[in-house]
Amino acid sequence: MMATLNRPSNPNFDAPLLVTTPPLVRAVGLTKRYGRIEAVVDVTVEAYPGEVLGIVGESGSGKSTVLRLLNLEEMPDSGDYHLNIPGLEGQNLLELDRFARREVQIFNIGVVYQNPHLGLRMRFTSSGNVAERLLLTGERTFATLRQAARDSLAISEFPLNRMDDPPRVLSGGMQQRVQLAKALALKPALLLLDEPTTGLDVSVQALVLDTLKHLQRERRMTMILVSHDLGVIRTLADRVMVMRHGRVVEQGLTDQILEDPQDAYTQQLVHAKL
Repeated sequence: MMATLNRPSNPNFDAPLLVTTPPLVRAVGLTKRYGRIEAVVDVTVEAYPGEVLGIVGESGSGKSTVLRLLNLEEMPDSGDYHLNIPGLEGQNLLELDRFARREVQIFNIGVVYQNPHLGLRMRFTSSGNVAERLLLTGERTFATLRQAARDSLAISEFPLNRMDDPPRVLSGGMQQRVQLAKALALKPALLLLDEPTTGLDVSVQALVLDTLKHLQRERRMTMILVSHDLGVIRTLADRVMVMRHGRVVEQGLTDQILEDPQDAYTQQLVHAKL
């Protein structure tokens, strides 16, 4: 459990009170094989309320597979997965049937993919993409859906004068903002980000990162970020997991891992990016 310091209400008591906070996300022993290929092996992931957890590693390290497992897009061969949110306390999500898992995925998990084509309908309007997710609540009033979509796009800092443009005519950075707005539309407890800035110009990348930092600061949203870019990890992540060949080889606070890596592979990874 993560320990945080808080002070009791008695002003005469000066010593800090140690308060433990359970993780919002706890997945233990995740293993996923594709035939003879071990994509993920005995991986444990914990992320705390308001924390950004970064997962790094070279291509093929298993980091994106972990994200798909956490998004319930795929089922692991073994492991447990818990979200500590109202109604799901103590429930192993992997024991739910596929309809219940789909409901958890829709209402409690948002995802932004590296490839916007995986998260968006490119010929729908941008507002229509966001409204499509809002339809899952049962809302059918056009004015209500449009306003809610507008609000979500505004949170992602998308230019509202372009909300009726389809993503296919937008820049990569703006497509990612539409994805983000769609992911946030139902106020999920967990936001998953799979290489959200890959392929973007440096200036556009900086704008997307600023939006994510603002979102995390204002909403204290729990995020799990997969990236091969250590600059992105340094900017956003509180803690880091380093993966190689499907296994976690090192983890710790971001500054600790990037400034003083202990594992030989992590050292190689960090020095290669310098």
